[in-house]
Amino acid sequence: MQEIQENIKDINGFNVHYIPNQKYKTLTVVLKLRAPLDRDTITKRALLPYVLKQGTKQYPSKQELQIKLDGLYGASLSIDGAKKGENHIISVRLDIANQKFLAGDSSVFEEGLQLLYDVLFNPNVDDQGFNNSIFSREKETLKQKNLSLKDDKMSYANLRLIDEMCKGEPYAVHVHGYLDDLEKITPASLFSYYQQVVANDQIDIYVQGDLSKENMEEAIKKVFQQANKNQPRLKHKDLKERHFNKTDVTPKEIVETDKVQQAKLHIGYRTNVTFGEPAYYALHVLNGIFGGFPSSKLFINVREKNSLAYYAASRMESHKGLLFVFSGIAPENFEKARDIIKKQVEAMKQGDFTTQDIAEAKAVITNQLLETFDSPQGTIEFLYQQVLANKKITPLHFVEQLNKVTKEEIVAVAKRLQEDTTYLLTAEKGDSHE
Repeated sequence: MQEIQENIKDINGFNVHYIPNQKYKTLTVVLKLRAPLDRDTITKRALLPYVLKQGTKQYPSKQELQIKLDGLYGASLSIDGAKKGENHIISVRLDIANQKFLAGDSSVFEEGLQLLYDVLFNPNVDDQGFNNSIFSREKETLKQKNLSLKDDKMSYANLRLIDEMCKGEPYAVHVHGYLDDLEKITPASLFSYYQQVVANDQIDIYVQGDLSKENMEEAIKKVFQQANKNQPRLKHKDLKERHFNKTDVTPKEIVETDKVQQAKLHIGYRTNVTFGEPAYYALHVLNGIFGGFPSSKLFINVREKNSLAYYAASRMESHKGLLFVFSGIAPENFEKARDIIKKQVEAMKQGDFTTQDIAEAKAVITNQLLETFDSPQGTIEFLYQQVLANKKITPLHFVEQLNKVTKEEIVAVAKRLQEDTTYLLTAEKGDSHE
């Protein structure tokens, strides 16, 4: 497996990650803004990407911003927010043509970088804060997003599972914020919070593509010197990964009803293992055998052999140390499906799986990793996981450690699993709606 070249350097107070790659004819620049999840500020933080991507001081409307992007040979810009462990990450991404393939146009990268900078550091504001018409429109957009969360029953069930499972922990904070808080936000209060974000968030800048290190550094220094602050920014060592895990886990069961035909049965486990720990690789293999792939125990035993689920799968939250089981079932099959799912967990703890199961899981995980590196975004996300965990793991090291995993290690990590919460979203009595 080919290693990823990554050079990290502090430039103007930012952690700049240079990733040379001759595979693409485009350049990808991603800004990652990281802050701890906070119930009091999450709604403002959720609203910020909606507002920021609508324009800058120089290009104050979505249309003008798009015209500028089109003028940069069809560059694309996106902003979003996500939870990673107990952090909230705002990602601002620019994909732009590589100027080395453009005859006579050597300023495209710097122009694109300036536009990216302006989206974050020179937004469309006035004396009252963010532009009121844009603010009001995007506030309504986020409101509708929150109101529609319950329409996707699978996502809603997972949201409710985490609500109950992680009650009192930062991870329970809703990534899209809260309607009650949204109503109270004004253009001025959002701008005040925005100022805190650009001053205090840990900001990592990723630049990937066929561009010389010297040209990249020169452009970053020139464009981002305007963002220098009087106080030093937080560094990786100052923002260590936080874990708010329960010391006493007592399994609980939550049952709620709605107008559904297909019930959603979700179960949450504490893995007590996070990204980069020695047992992390065994946990990865465990998840593959248990429920991560079509050949997994959940799929075969819950869906195929017993016909109790429309789907059944599992996934890990690597930075929080959680494992989730998702299944869609007929409401009347709740107890049977729940019991068979739990039997699969016990089977993992008892070592009831073959060497072929282990080999297949390792092969699929390795292929997934290779596919990750087929895109600039995938590569950057892999590298950013290491920033969050403050651990350096190369692709080669990952695969080497993965291939060393033994059956005994998988059983040992299975025995660390703690059942936390079973959540069922099921049909109201006499209801046959979906």
